[in-house]
Amino acid sequence: MLTLTLACGEYDRTRPLFDGRVAVAGARLAALALPSEQSFPRAVARAEFDVTELSLSSHIVQLSRGEAQYVALPVFVARAFRHGCIYLCAGAGIAGPKDLDGRCVGIPEYGMTMGLWLRGILADEHGVDVNGIAWRTAGTNAPGRKERLALELPPGMDVRPLPDGATLNAALLAGELDAVLSPTPPEAFAAGDPRVTRLFPDPRAAAMAFHARTGFFPIMHVIGVRRDVLARAPGVGRALFDAFAEAQRVAEAEWAASLAKSSPATVFPFLAEEWDAARAAFGGSPWRHGVAANRAELAAICRWSAAQHLARRELAVEELFDPATLDT
Repeated sequence: MLTLTLACGEYDRTRPLFDGRVAVAGARLAALALPSEQSFPRAVARAEFDVTELSLSSHIVQLSRGEAQYVALPVFVARAFRHGCIYLCAGAGIAGPKDLDGRCVGIPEYGMTMGLWLRGILADEHGVDVNGIAWRTAGTNAPGRKERLALELPPGMDVRPLPDGATLNAALLAGELDAVLSPTPPEAFAAGDPRVTRLFPDPRAAAMAFHARTGFFPIMHVIGVRRDVLARAPGVGRALFDAFAEAQRVAEAEWAASLAKSSPATVFPFLAEEWDAARAAFGGSPWRHGVAANRAELAAICRWSAAQHLARRELAVEELFDPATLDT
């Protein structure tokens, strides 16, 4: 039987693959629970694992450059609304998204998927000239963050790192940045410092309004299978897709059973009500794998990547994935 190494976050929706409740037809998984901060660099630099969680943005960039050592599966193990990830210097005079035009904005990596999404939303929904912003990169609260992939930007785009030892949090407080895009809150905001605010004061409302307009639930990470593995075992991509989809069904059934108990299984007092509200808002499970249910969202991501000068060209959705999974 084929043995495959898997590097992936141990989420509720992947845990059945780690603990053996769900198997991959014709293969055995040697699974390693790794946060994306560790698995992504190892996948990009060395293609170390047979199967791995991948940054969607990095995958699109590498594919457009002919450098992708992985073929993606339409398994979206990480999705997140990011409207709450835009932080402002309170004294910068930014009252709304359009006020970001021409500003100096920090981000951990220009090429990260969160940035791809937020720039796309700012451009499409709010008319922001995201390529005219001066982008500065650094770690949010700790120095040393670097771009995972080298950028290939046209002349005139202003994207460069802050000086060594700098952080986005400190630069925001010093007024050197007008805003910061970060999945991790700047320490000042987390501490309640009034000098740092959010662009969208009610990020949940902004996210759900965006979802109502577009149907999108932002895809962050996909699963990739190394090309040499698919060459040796062409059916393994579809088998993995089926296994990840089943693991999600198991996870959701487990949550449903837990939430139906008379005594709550977690410390969150209204989790059952939140789950019912989410299913109502999304018309069923928010976590939908496959190409068909996500085609418009994937097409938007490919368009934004080219427009933001990350991908060398606008990829077709079909180019992203193992052909055996395109009918999913």
